[in-house]
Amino acid sequence: MAKSASVPLAAGSAPGHSKSPVVAKTVVLEDPPAVLVNPPLVLNNRSLGWITDTIAGICEKPMPAWWLPTFVASAGLMGMMYALIAYLIATGVGVWGLNNPVCWAWDITNFVFWIGIGHAGTLISAVLFLLRQKWRTSINRAAEAMTLFAVACAGIFPVIHVGRIWYAPIFLAPIPNSNMIWPQFRSPLLWDVFAVSTYGTVSLLFWYVGLIPDLATLRDRAKTRIRAIAYGIFALGWRGSNRHWSNYEKAYLILAGISTPLVLSVHSIVSFDFAVSVVPGWHTTIFPPYFVAGAIFSGFGMVLTLMIPMRTLFKLEDVITERHVGLMCKVILATGSMVGYAYGMEFFIAWYGGSPYELYAFKNRAFGPYWWAYWSMITCNVISPHLFWFKWCRKTMWFVWLVSIVVNIGMWFERFVIIVTSLHRDYLPASWGYFTPTWVDVFTFVGSFGQFMTLFLLFIRFLPAIAISEVKGVTPQADPHHPLGGAKEAHH
Repeated sequence: MAKSASVPLAAGSAPGHSKSPVVAKTVVLEDPPAVLVNPPLVLNNRSLGWITDTIAGICEKPMPAWWLPTFVASAGLMGMMYALIAYLIATGVGVWGLNNPVCWAWDITNFVFWIGIGHAGTLISAVLFLLRQKWRTSINRAAEAMTLFAVACAGIFPVIHVGRIWYAPIFLAPIPNSNMIWPQFRSPLLWDVFAVSTYGTVSLLFWYVGLIPDLATLRDRAKTRIRAIAYGIFALGWRGSNRHWSNYEKAYLILAGISTPLVLSVHSIVSFDFAVSVVPGWHTTIFPPYFVAGAIFSGFGMVLTLMIPMRTLFKLEDVITERHVGLMCKVILATGSMVGYAYGMEFFIAWYGGSPYELYAFKNRAFGPYWWAYWSMITCNVISPHLFWFKWCRKTMWFVWLVSIVVNIGMWFERFVIIVTSLHRDYLPASWGYFTPTWVDVFTFVGSFGQFMTLFLLFIRFLPAIAISEVKGVTPQADPHHPLGGAKEAHH
């Protein structure tokens, strides 16, 4: 509230007077602006012991009744996928819907889709860590695990799409074969081998190093000898000493620095599969940043798809708060806007470049036989994220969850549109074709979701899905300067 006060002005001389009277002037003193205080990252002023008991209890207590049926269903889908892969190898790629000229279809679409899903884990873990964004702490562990499982699903499709799978190690490994024919290092497909394997290795190390303090916590809390030995082996003798924490923080920082370039490089290299070709619709320099933005977009969508049900089922509302969900929604809004801008720039480049073939490729995407796929992509990726401009949409969990699923559907359609619509009509109208997936295509892709969910369910069963040690560092108790902290919390 504003206050007023009378301030006397200094007396001075006036013409014809020896001394002028003192004049009082009323000055309005405004209150200083209120300091903006964000909601805490752990609600209800929970104690550090509550955080440990709640997060560690997820993998210490018996799983809820829904876990086993879900695991059995996911494992069944995964088994179906590997049975179909065996059928593919025994029969040949003719069991897929591939034709001439659509020689790439769902196989490479699924590969790029799963690689994109894994991008949010590295971004949340590495980039946000280097930027000192504390809100990452409740979601980084599950996002890192999601990265590894997505890479495991992605790695299947480039191998099986070559047809004679037994030749893949010969032509992709950097060793000469019996005829002294080395792998073609100018091929983008070989670049994928190095990019994806590096990405998976560094992501695994980053995930494991972050797990070590929490594995020691589970080791010390173990009720059975087997659990104590198992967690103890992987905890690497962690005792929480000052030396251990010092080495841990150095290693984590180094791995974050190594991982950060991978956020940009991996999906850029995947985009080179298309951009270095001369196919209209692929041969464009916008692909690397366009693919990276799309990968982060779809990755955050999958994080929300997994974390919102987990938040509800395990009663983690005080740890994964509305603030976490709202910030992820804002990232989806930002990257979705980038993707929408890239869609518009593709048409502008096709028109401005003056190539009739390039312009036809994009007109064919929007108004040709696959118009339904293109406009599904636009609806899901361009229109739906803009709902997050509204606060209600960012705070309503079931609505955020539905939009996150729509985002992932749209990003799969994006990869399908890029690949199939650029191939099905080439320079010779006599060779035009139309791709239709077979049941083997469909169920192999569905089975990859089974593998992803099987690995994720095993992860939440045996490992802490949230970084216990990191969440403790962002609680009000750990920050005596926080308005919700204070002398009592600082003393504890």
